[in-house]
Amino acid sequence: MTMSDPVADMLTRIRNANMVHHDKVEMPGSGLKRSIAQILKSEGFIRDFDWVEDSKQGVLRLYLKYGPNREKVINGIKRISKPGLRVYVGRDEVPKVLGGLGVAILSTSRGVLTDRQARQERVGGEVICYVW
Repeated sequence: MTMSDPVADMLTRIRNANMVHHDKVEMPGSGLKRSIAQILKSEGFIRDFDWVEDSKQGVLRLYLKYGPNREKVINGIKRISKPGLRVYVGRDEVPKVLGGLGVAILSTSRGVLTDRQARQERVGGEVICYVW
């Protein structure tokens, strides 16, 4: 079965695993998903991630992060640009999530960047998702 939106599947797997306090979540891998995982790690939303080679496309394994009393680090994760309605922003219209407390992840001509990096490099692009 073909999947029409692999990134939405990734975000849903993270959301579901986070809701029931799983320590890790696995999903089929891709370069875009690996870039999103790298941003989630650098912004402190996940502990780490691994790339596991298999006979097909590889598996991306994310290790979720929780506070000292098992409170969730990821309070929300939302897909913005969808296959049926792509959302693009110019370099002057890059969104802020919760006044800068969250992160917008963008796919730009310079790779996958956070909203802060996109503003710093003065580039726009496709808004993939919001994480807060």
